[in-house]
Amino acid sequence: MKQLILALGLCLLFTPTTLAKEGHHPQQPSFQTPNSAVDISKENTYPNPDQSAPELQPSGLTKELLKTSKVKIENPMLIKYLNESTIHPSKFSIGYHAHIYLGKWALSYKSSKVSINWEYKKINDSSLDARGSEGQQEFKYTQESNSKVTGGLTAKVPNQEGVKGLMMAHASKKTDLPLAFSTVVGKGTKIDRLYHVQPKKMAHLYGYVPAVNEKGTIFYGEVFLVLKGGKKWIEVKNVEQQGIGAWIPIQDHVSLRYVSN
Repeated sequence: MKQLILALGLCLLFTPTTLAKEGHHPQQPSFQTPNSAVDISKENTYPNPDQSAPELQPSGLTKELLKTSKVKIENPMLIKYLNESTIHPSKFSIGYHAHIYLGKWALSYKSSKVSINWEYKKINDSSLDARGSEGQQEFKYTQESNSKVTGGLTAKVPNQEGVKGLMMAHASKKTDLPLAFSTVVGKGTKIDRLYHVQPKKMAHLYGYVPAVNEKGTIFYGEVFLVLKGGKKWIEVKNVEQQGIGAWIPIQDHVSLRYVSN
């Protein structure tokens, strides 16, 4: 009887709930928006264009060609170029052999680190002087002028537009935030968040546009289309890699910092 009670006690001690608490560690979101950051997509008086390009789907021919490459190719500009190509090699072209040079391309990008600076660029300083007041004053954020914030690559590299597109696609997927290399906060944009300024105080409400810092490696190569008889394939030569970083502003977002003295 004592052995049975002991066995039951051990079963209760190691219940599935207990094991779950000890062995399971819920994954925290990688990028949490702080309370100081505000989505102003509805309040922004400047209509920023959506720069999140839809994922380009390769055509049947392009899919077939990409599978033949021994080097990964994900540059949407190169995929679009292949989509617009038409190839009709004859099955009876015995002895026919051609190497067609398509150019040096940014082939793919591998991300190594993504971080966010929520106060990347200061765009506004609203102030309220309550030093001569006997009562509490109310204070809200108002953008005083149009402010454009531009990001960019941290180094000069070939095929910059292709590189920027690859890096922004990776950063957008990782952070799930609306990114753009250029964004504007319009004059008169108001944020409905109330601050109370105490008597005898001077208050400042600073506005910042946040930005994502993306770092990784870009891979380049010379791309050839090879036709031989009735067959066709992609060949990549002289593959190079280069470390690269970029600052990409978060579109239609403002981080606030309130200071009273």
